[in-house]
Amino acid sequence: MSTQTEVIRRNTVPQIASRKGAEPIVSLTSYHAHTAAIVDKFADFILVGDSLGMVMHGMESTVGVPLDLMIMHGKAVVRGTQKALIVVDMPFGTYEESPNMAFRNAAKIMKETQCQAVKLEGGARMAETIKFLVERGIPVMAHIGLTPQSSHVMGGFKTQGRDEDTWPAHIADAKAVSEAGAFAVVVEGVVEPLADQITAAVDIPTIGIGASAKCDGQILVLEDMLGLNPWVPKFVKKYGNLGLMIEQAVSDYASEVKNRSFPSAENMYQPKK
Repeated sequence: MSTQTEVIRRNTVPQIASRKGAEPIVSLTSYHAHTAAIVDKFADFILVGDSLGMVMHGMESTVGVPLDLMIMHGKAVVRGTQKALIVVDMPFGTYEESPNMAFRNAAKIMKETQCQAVKLEGGARMAETIKFLVERGIPVMAHIGLTPQSSHVMGGFKTQGRDEDTWPAHIADAKAVSEAGAFAVVVEGVVEPLADQITAAVDIPTIGIGASAKCDGQILVLEDMLGLNPWVPKFVKKYGNLGLMIEQAVSDYASEVKNRSFPSAENMYQPKK
């Protein structure tokens, strides 16, 4: 007697692209297998973001994240998931120089991690590179607005679009990456009405982070929304307070070690009788 097991199919790039104006797209970041396995139950796509440099490795910005680190975490997330589309960030310095350079590094990411797409920052200035990659079989998610890899040029992590005179440039960026072939675009840290206009101006899904509820989807850094970071931006809603829970658990453990109540009999092995 044979039994059939349900085949779980991973979300595809065309499926995400088809969600424009439809049911909102759910996304979170993840950097390791066990959290990715949890997020995989609920997310349409998971981003292995270069934010891991700050969140996991204590860097001041994402600029110092190397390619090999992204690949290592990307592999872990792919191994821990079955359903979500996996997108891996291209770190600073791996794609800006030329389309050829971008292709070599994007291909390396996809081959070694087995992810389904890459993400890179930049609007109109990166359109040529996005087109080059897409034409050669590499799906690209774009990223405009507040682009963390350019934080030094921007003078920090500053909300974009406070001055309405800048709106046409941001909308032009969105149109440029859409026309170049990006299947979706992250819109980060822009004022709400600008995000609304960007969403209306392009045919691809917009993924908001600090943008607007009218975007076609939303993404947050997992550790931020779980309350693992002591400070988070205004746009983050904390759906948990795991930082305090972990602190209390570690405190309880330390106390029990010191008073010798841990390990107890149930935590130790005994010889055969």
